[in-house]
Amino acid sequence: MTPNSIRCSTAPNNEVEGSDPSAPRVQLLVIRLSAMGDVAMCVPVLRALQNRYAHLYLTVLTPRFLQPFFRGIPRIEFFAPDLKGRHKGLRGLVRLWRDLGRFDGVADLHDVLRSKVLRGLFRSQGTPVRHIDKGRAAKRALTSSRHKHLEPLRPTVVRYAEVFRRMGFALPEIPLPVRMRYPLSETTAQIVGEKRERWIGIAPFAQHQGKIYPLEQMEKVIAGLARCEGVRLFLFGGGAREKAYAEAVASGVERVTPMIGRVSLQEELELISQLDLMVSMDSSALHMASLVGVPVISIWGATHPYAGFYGFGQDPADAIQRDLACRPCAIYGNKPCRWGDFRCMGQIPPSEIIEKVKQKIGALDDGA
Repeated sequence: MTPNSIRCSTAPNNEVEGSDPSAPRVQLLVIRLSAMGDVAMCVPVLRALQNRYAHLYLTVLTPRFLQPFFRGIPRIEFFAPDLKGRHKGLRGLVRLWRDLGRFDGVADLHDVLRSKVLRGLFRSQGTPVRHIDKGRAAKRALTSSRHKHLEPLRPTVVRYAEVFRRMGFALPEIPLPVRMRYPLSETTAQIVGEKRERWIGIAPFAQHQGKIYPLEQMEKVIAGLARCEGVRLFLFGGGAREKAYAEAVASGVERVTPMIGRVSLQEELELISQLDLMVSMDSSALHMASLVGVPVISIWGATHPYAGFYGFGQDPADAIQRDLACRPCAIYGNKPCRWGDFRCMGQIPPSEIIEKVKQKIGALDDGA
């Protein structure tokens, strides 16, 4: 491996169910370069795969900052591509292919132009390759404005698992995430202090406008929840604009702590693991909370849980949305609203979100 590879492996477990300890070592390359939520959704599949096959070793091609998502998975190492430098462009992809070396198989969980070039190069040297079926035609039908087929599509986690099954691995149904609680770093512990209340995370942002609840209405949600006894709120996100919003909203409001720009992604995941509940958009926060078994109240606008990107293991009843004829209009929320007002989000009153959170916290208090 080149210096660009980061090794985080553990010793093989020779008692893994369904695995022959005498089987020769198999090295697979798994490609999933972005986005955060999509990378997080492949984690349960890779964990199930490694728990079943003791002779299997994985190299995951993914950005360095996303590697904390794979915490606790045995026999896994990473390769962080330099897509703005050494591995930029077509020649860079050829260098990346050479830098990666040889594998017994390649699982492309991304299926974009960059990964198609890579898998073509591996296939040229005789390496078995399988790639995800994204169901693009069905997704077009789901978001069609004239001939909409509003039916649930296969979840992305299932699509990931199918890639490995087509490679010949007897992968059973993927287990739902279990509740994990990671210890907090010293930096995070100093910020948040001792846990004495119910901790609720709020992630008001997403990559595209069609997935963001109106920020002035989100302020009312935060203010309303902050008035509830026995709860403390943490605001999550990334970037200067989101940081400024969170700090302004939290200013002068008790029991609201902005976390944007104060901790690393790994520390953020550790704090999320300590939450009792997360409130998020259709965004990476939904999938980060799902990774550690934290229940999520999610708010949906231009996109829809039917597209296959709902949080793995989350209760469908915890999705807040409006049944409008124009929804969903986009798979990723990146299209302009045909009405110009994103009414799919604007028609959801803050009181509905606040009440849903209260009900969920009450159910947690009752042991449900």
